[in-house]
This record gives sequence, structure tokens and C-alpha cells, in this order.
Amino acid sequence: MSSSSRVDDVDMSAERLPPRQVSTRKFPVMSMAPTPSLDTSDWSLALRNGVRPIKRWDWAGFCALPRQRIVRDIHCVTRWSRLDTAWEGVALDDLLADAGIAPPSGFVLAHSADGYSTNLRIDDLLGGRAMIATHYDGQPLPPDHGGPARLLVPHLYFWKSAKWLTGLQFTARDEAGFWELRGYHMRGDPWREERFADDE
Repeated sequence: MSSSSRVDDVDMSAERLPPRQVSTRKFPVMSMAPTPSLDTSDWSLALRNGVRPIKRWDWAGFCALPRQRIVRDIHCVTRWSRLDTAWEGVALDDLLADAGIAPPSGFVLAHSADGYSTNLRIDDLLGGRAMIATHYDGQPLPPDHGGPARLLVPHLYFWKSAKWLTGLQFTARDEAGFWELRGYHMRGDPWREERFADDE
């Protein structure tokens, strides 16, 4: 059989890679600080509008929400990409439905147990575009990858998928988070190479 007829051997992964990204089978561990020790018995997730509390879920209440399984490619600003990653968790759409609210503003700050934060536009979180993930590759999310629960926004650079998620705060304007205050882009679209503040 000639090589030209073996189309199944062609590596199509390059077509799924944003500019200047490299595919890897590894899942590098990256964070701004050491991995915090979190126990689901005292974990909670708070939803706030500015400083005003909207709703809080403990672990049992959160796990009782509708759950989804998705497979997505993920892309890190440090130029690695991992294709076909499998996740399970609660879609942001379902979280807001359980809280009984429509988004009161167009922006959110995600807060983590280690003091990390990152900003997101609400249209990057809804319509099935984001979830709070508790499982990866069929197993509970390990602590070094953000367990027990992390934000997952796979269409943006992975620094937007905040590990060890403890809160989502609606903000009146697009407020910079940890890396955004240090020169990273306010949105972080890998297909537009929005790595740094001056990348347009």
C-alpha cells in the first residue's frame, strides 16, 4: 500500500494547535505558590455580587448539582498544549441556575484558596463554555492540578482556569487578577496569542 493512501496515519493534531503551541502527552503542574491542603469536609464555594453574598455551596451540595463530562484541548501560555483531556464537573450555567440568578454584571473574578485570582468575561463562562471540574481522566482531580475543584475554561489560556476554586465574584468592571496585574492579557485567547497586555 502506498503511503499516499494511508490517510489514517496523518497526524492532524497540528491543525488543533493555536499559534506557537506544542502538543505534549504530559500534564505539567504550574501554580504561583505551593499546593494548598484542602479537605472536602470544610471546602465551600461562594458566589457573590461584589461584596454581597448570593449563595454558598458545601461539598455535598455542590456535588448534588447536575454534572457533565466533556473532552477538550487545553493550552498553557508557556506554549504547551494537551489534546483530548477528559473532565467532569458542574457547568457554570447549572451553577447559576441553582442560585436562581441571571448574571448581574458582565465580569467575574475567580478566587482560589491560595490567594490567586483571575478575571473573566461572563460570555466566556456561559453557554457550555466553562465548568467547575472535580474529576480529570475519570479520577478525582488531584491536589496538584487544583483538586478538589478548579475552574475549567478550556478555550482560554490555562491560567484562566483557576485551581482550588473557592469563590466567583461578579464585578461591575473587568478587574485584573493575579497575573493580569503582572502584565498578562485581560482575556487570554490562545488563537489570538493574547499572552501579554500589549498583545492585540
